[in-house]
Amino acid sequence: METKRQQRISKLVQHDLGEIFQLEVPHLTPGVMVTVTKVYVTPDLALAKVYLSLFPTKDKEALLSGINTASREIRGLLGKRIRHQLRAIPELRFYLDDSLDYIENIDKLLKDK
Repeated sequence: METKRQQRISKLVQHDLGEIFQLEVPHLTPGVMVTVTKVYVTPDLALAKVYLSLFPTKDKEALLSGINTASREIRGLLGKRIRHQLRAIPELRFYLDDSLDYIENIDKLLKDK
């Protein structure tokens, strides 16, 4: 169960990371639309688990690996944006959000029957 503070910080990080991926680091994801779908922040605010939806790309794992490699750069850009709202910027870990693929697969299975 997330506290109100964790929820507010999650929304703040989600919003700012979305803008960062669109405006400041498009070189990490050339030709791919990156959507920050959900952010979970630990109770001590030291770690943020960021779930990304990547479209259209075939090799999502390789792209996600490149994003995780550049997490220090992304964290630095995030720190510049939210430095007045948080004392410590959480460490970022990126994960693939495959919920859209799952929904698409269920729809396909239902149509086949």
